Amino acid sequence: MSLALDPVQVEPAFRLVARTIEDKILAGEIAPGDLLPSEAGLAEKLGVNRSTIREAIRVLEQNGFVRREAGRKKLYASIPQSGDISRRLTAAMVLHQVTFEELWEAMYAIEPAAAASAAQRSDAADLEDLERNLEETRKALKDSTSLTALDIEFHDLVARATRNRAIQMARLPISELFYPPFLKVMSRLNAGERLLVAHEAIFAAVRDHDEKRARDWMEKHILDFKRGYELANLDMATPVDMPEK
Repeated sequence: MSLALDPVQVEPAFRLVARTIEDKILAGEIAPGDLLPSEAGLAEKLGVNRSTIREAIRVLEQNGFVRREAGRKKLYASIPQSGDISRRLTAAMVLHQVTFEELWEAMYAIEPAAAASAAQRSDAADLEDLERNLEETRKALKDSTSLTALDIEFHDLVARATRNRAIQMARLPISELFYPPFLKVMSRLNAGERLLVAHEAIFAAVRDHDEKRARDWMEKHILDFKRGYELANLDMATPVDMPEK
């Protein structure tokens, strides 16, 4: 009987080098801002050639773990920015053909929790920013494009008021895909007044530090997103698209 064997998959050396350096940064053995050895120094320490090191550094730079000062060759350890991480996760969701309904389920879990947390932790600056957003929203009720942008900003401001980086980072890639398509709903249904009522109620609950009311109103608001999508005859089972820049 012949034995069926699949070819052994060997990971490229540059990926192993990149992961080794990344793991040391994550473990705290290399701190953000630390000066790293030169390419030649890294090659000697890790026992690989310089071309392997250059490829590894390229990967680390793309992932935000290494940076160079402008016009210089020195390498420094760094921390990936949340926006960079979000873009990669957003792209992964698009490639995996995540549907709008899946995004909606995630936002239905996250946004009410964010609103409740914002009601507990918001300060005067947060309330001022939310009030400004509401004032601009009142002026943009007939402008679907501006209204959608203000809706995205409102939810971002609520998330910022949570003072919870885990909530902010978890929702960022989802919200980048979830909210922009709602422009289609706003354009077809003229739902600006209903959106404003919800935002004003959420703001009032956050201002009054009423966690339950903030959560309840945000739940209603996110449910309205789904109803609006269905009323506009848009298929929630359709995979989401990469948002336009």
